Amino acid sequence: MATAIVSGLLKKGIGAETISAFDISESASAKFAELTGIRTCTSAEKAAAGADIVILAVKPQNMESAVHQLKDSAAGKLVISIAAGITLVKIMNLTGAQRVIRAMPNTPALIGEGMTALSCSEYVLQDDSERALKIFESVGKVCLVNEKLMDAVTGLSGSGPAYVFDFILALSDAGVINGLTRETSFKLATQTVYGAAKLVIESGQHPSILKENVVSPGGTTAKGLAVLERGAFRGIISEAVTAATERSRELGRD
Repeated sequence: MATAIVSGLLKKGIGAETISAFDISESASAKFAELTGIRTCTSAEKAAAGADIVILAVKPQNMESAVHQLKDSAAGKLVISIAAGITLVKIMNLTGAQRVIRAMPNTPALIGEGMTALSCSEYVLQDDSERALKIFESVGKVCLVNEKLMDAVTGLSGSGPAYVFDFILALSDAGVINGLTRETSFKLATQTVYGAAKLVIESGQHPSILKENVVSPGGTTAKGLAVLERGAFRGIISEAVTAATERSRELGRD
């Protein structure tokens, strides 16, 4: 995700010389520098020292070990965390910063089509939130939400790409079962999902209306949808989002 964010910023014209980074893994740090062309440092403290904005692009279980060096260098700066479940208060306590923003981007940010939700501490200035919006707009769409909703965001859009990937695999597998080649089936499945999502966005119509436009009485789509209804398709998706949301809450309590 750090690579996606930095790549998006570079495409928007932000100079590589203005960004520095640190990774506890030397090999990961070297790869990051190779992919992005930015300067990497030997410590988190050195990376943050000359920065106006500090982005914590770490897994939640690694947050405490990753930021233990930042107590002095992050204080007084805008700190943005993309770690799932870690609350604003906890980030403030760990870093010594007050101007803190939680962000939950997702992996389509890698191609500039991400969805990110932001939640700000009470100390965040308008200029801070505007700068955060610009950072994540460089990799997709952005919305602002109350912090109490960030776990639901994590369960829906943060984890959501994995559900969609699994759906694409299911469609593709079904095509192969019914005689299509793997290559053809995969192409049909991926373009179908992409096109359907784009149609929802660009038409402005509710998905239920678009669905009805595909369903002919007694037709093939009606038969297929009846099977999904028997399998509680939408209920299963809802349960998946709820389970991921609860896991995000657990990470915040750890």
